[in-house]
Amino acid sequence: MKKSTIWLLVLIMAAAFGGLLYLQLFYVSTMTEMRSAQFEESVKRVLYQVSKNLEYEEARNALTNEMSKRRSSLYSMQKTESQEIVHNDRQKITMTAPDGTPIALMDIQSYSSQTIEPKITPPKKRGDIASASKEFQENLQKRYLYQKEVIEDVALDMLSQSSQKPINERIDYKKLDGFIKAELIHEGLNIPFSYAIINSNGEIINKSDDYDNWQTKEHFTQILFINDPPNRLNYLDVVFPTRKDYINSSLTFMVPSLAFTLVLLVTFVITASMAFRQKRLTEMKNSFINNMTHEFKTPISTISLASQMLKDSAVSKTPEMFNHISSVIHDETKRLSFQVDKVLQMSLFDKKTNTLKFRTLDINHLITGVVGTFALKIQNFGGKINSELTAVNPYATIDEMHFTNVIFNLLDNAVKYRKPSEPPVLGVKTWNEADKILISIHDNGIGIKKENLKKIFERFYRVSTGNLHDVKGFGLGLAYVKKIVQDLNGNIRVESEFNIGTKFIITLPQTKK
Repeated sequence: MKKSTIWLLVLIMAAAFGGLLYLQLFYVSTMTEMRSAQFEESVKRVLYQVSKNLEYEEARNALTNEMSKRRSSLYSMQKTESQEIVHNDRQKITMTAPDGTPIALMDIQSYSSQTIEPKITPPKKRGDIASASKEFQENLQKRYLYQKEVIEDVALDMLSQSSQKPINERIDYKKLDGFIKAELIHEGLNIPFSYAIINSNGEIINKSDDYDNWQTKEHFTQILFINDPPNRLNYLDVVFPTRKDYINSSLTFMVPSLAFTLVLLVTFVITASMAFRQKRLTEMKNSFINNMTHEFKTPISTISLASQMLKDSAVSKTPEMFNHISSVIHDETKRLSFQVDKVLQMSLFDKKTNTLKFRTLDINHLITGVVGTFALKIQNFGGKINSELTAVNPYATIDEMHFTNVIFNLLDNAVKYRKPSEPPVLGVKTWNEADKILISIHDNGIGIKKENLKKIFERFYRVSTGNLHDVKGFGLGLAYVKKIVQDLNGNIRVESEFNIGTKFIITLPQTKK
């Protein structure tokens, strides 16, 4: 698959996921705003109804008190008039309203020691029923006028006196709490609340116990007794501590949807990154195959040519030429075998565990042997290698063969990436830090650019040198080095400056001998 095709698919999927997330977040935002608006409207209705309930309660109490007073007054009037005797056998009592209007006429039989026989009232005639109905309607009208007068008196009293009373005398706070709870439940808002009564000067007259704990929350305010004078108005201030939780609780059904979308997004990102990584690995493998073909072609061609020369009878008669050709075949065969070994190192990366043969060895002694062998090669380039093996405790548990290859690969890289204009100078050092033994290999080569430092330990990766092919290799050496060092419970890091040189530092756990 082409890289452009992968990018196109990535962009399409990214746009689709972006649109889906935007729609979901937009829906959540819209739902939150709607729920918040509904909550505010419900609370406004609740507080308005609470204020009306308080007004009804005040009016009811005033009417009850007024009726109690008037009943006492009527009772006194009845008691006084009952003492006036109209006849020896009967008393006539007239009940009147405060304005003098008669309400009802009652005849009371005088009590005596004689036995009173019940009076049998004969059936009323048709005219008597009409007269009684008319009398009932008149009495009902009089009662209505009386009740109306009472209510008007109470209303005038409330306008003239009630607004002058302190708010604490006008409100029963237990009933206020009950009014708020009942109205909230009626609106379907069964949530906790706190409230305070505040006067027109902003002073708190009364408050619930936990009101001060929620000063930073959003408050809802309602005027109490709206007909009071402006300078004597009082306000009911209510706060809902769990308002946001209540609103968000209605959106919990969106959480799984968002979670699944995020899981799909993460999966898509991982898949896309793997696709690009696989593409890059494919390109590096193709480069590796091309490079390997080039590396194998040279020794194979040399061996083929040398074998053809051996068929010439003139060559076989000249011992010097025969020995030379045999030496060429041997060297190229050895070179080819070395390249094959490098390719076989790839199998190490596909195994979860390596069959390493661990032994406790003297690192200084091992490096001395490698440096002695490598000195001949570097002398051919006019360079030199310096050793500074100062580790006091040089022992570590390693695989001798693989760790020797690690040191050899690092030294070989230093020679490969030398500067053409000056002879290579290499240095090898060992020292101890805490319970570790450290090995550094540095050179004066071309160095590595910063953007390439993070990639040099990847398989098949080789620092780009343009169209130059003077540096041979498969891009496996440093990947092999890192894997072996990690398998030995160590680590490796690199320090480099372009056109100045490179230093590799290996850290291994030391072993006491």
